[in-house]
Amino acid sequence: MKKLLLPLFAIALILTFICCKKEPLATNNPPQIDGHPVWIMQGNIYEVNVRQYTPEGTFAAFEKHLDRLKAMGVQTIWFMPINPISKVDRKGSLGSYYAVSDFTAVNPEFGTMADFKRTVQSIHDRGMKVIIDWVPNHTGADHRWLKQHPDFYVKDSTGKPAVAFDWADVRQLNLKNPVLQDSMVAAMKYWVTNADIDGFRCDVAWNVPADFWQKSIPQLKKMKDVFMLAEGDSTYLAKSGFDAVYPWHMFKMMEKIAKGQRPAFGLDSINTENETRYPKNTIQMYFTSNHDENSWNHADYGTFPNEVHAPFAVFTQTMKNSVPLIYSGQEEPVLRAIKFFDKDPMTFKKLERQQFYTTLLHLRKRNSALSADATFAKVNAGDPKAIYAYTRQKGNQKILVVLNLSGQEQTIIITDKSLLKKVHNVFKNTTQILTAQPQNLKPWGYEVYEY
Repeated sequence: MKKLLLPLFAIALILTFICCKKEPLATNNPPQIDGHPVWIMQGNIYEVNVRQYTPEGTFAAFEKHLDRLKAMGVQTIWFMPINPISKVDRKGSLGSYYAVSDFTAVNPEFGTMADFKRTVQSIHDRGMKVIIDWVPNHTGADHRWLKQHPDFYVKDSTGKPAVAFDWADVRQLNLKNPVLQDSMVAAMKYWVTNADIDGFRCDVAWNVPADFWQKSIPQLKKMKDVFMLAEGDSTYLAKSGFDAVYPWHMFKMMEKIAKGQRPAFGLDSINTENETRYPKNTIQMYFTSNHDENSWNHADYGTFPNEVHAPFAVFTQTMKNSVPLIYSGQEEPVLRAIKFFDKDPMTFKKLERQQFYTTLLHLRKRNSALSADATFAKVNAGDPKAIYAYTRQKGNQKILVVLNLSGQEQTIIITDKSLLKKVHNVFKNTTQILTAQPQNLKPWGYEVYEY
């Protein structure tokens, strides 16, 4: 018996060690800038409406566009919700992508889970990233949680699950419920683990409590160097761990300037407000269109029509603290409102703006002066009511942007001697010497120079 005591004691110690051993801390500490993934700082986002992108409306059909998008300079693909859509109270013939019936499955309209994983792998094989649209605020009207976990939902005055806002096809989740929070985090982790995605665009993030984001985002970032984008511009979102928010104040000002309702220097007031509104390292996702703005508010064909689009697109691609967005079809351009609840495929035949966007996206990729954390300085270059000019700089790389945000030809005079030197004219792809001599800039014209 005495001879047996030592081995048994040793075994007990080993078992105790195994049972009580804590999970090892992640040793993968990816480099970050201001708390954000390095890969997004000079990156960009391209939003994909899978249903409408091709006649087939599938992941496999979309994949055929990847080489074109890669050549254009697209870095991050954002898929609108890829989950199954509820049939109860469904809108239109196909329903809203945002009426999710299952958070851990793929909409059969688009293909299978294997199809999606293959598409993600194809995107990664091209050195690109993938984020998916996530809907934590509500579910569709036949999600299994309605029966299995009725306490996951906010109740209306009759005790039934409440409709979220005035969206009759969805039911409002109660994210104050800790069990629901854990269930939602687990579902988000599923996509990181099983599909190897690189982040989330979070729908209606502004109506989800801060404590959920403060719980979920650190857990997700511990798994992988994910990028988190909030649909919303509330200060608490930036403080709760999101890498980027929506620039609604700036977007509304852009629309007013495009209509001639405000002068170009109106952009300055928003920049000043943002300095106090957000933590210093907050990124904003600038755009001239997205799925909501296109389907409901006539963007960009109505809000920034014809030649008006170009200088504002340049602005979104070159502004400080920004990561720019291009919506499906803007490179064509698709000049109509794409239906939201029914099949309404885009066509890609002319690609009239593709070279324009290619120039901008490749400039951003190669020039650190367009990193989200690069410095910004206004430049006096003409009538401030019409001309908006600025520099961006990081290290020894610098660019100068001059925009005519008016429908009249403007005279440009650059007097800052530090800017009067040899430059690369980005859109003309020529080398020239900037001088203090006046030059004309056509209505809604733009120039971008590299130093």
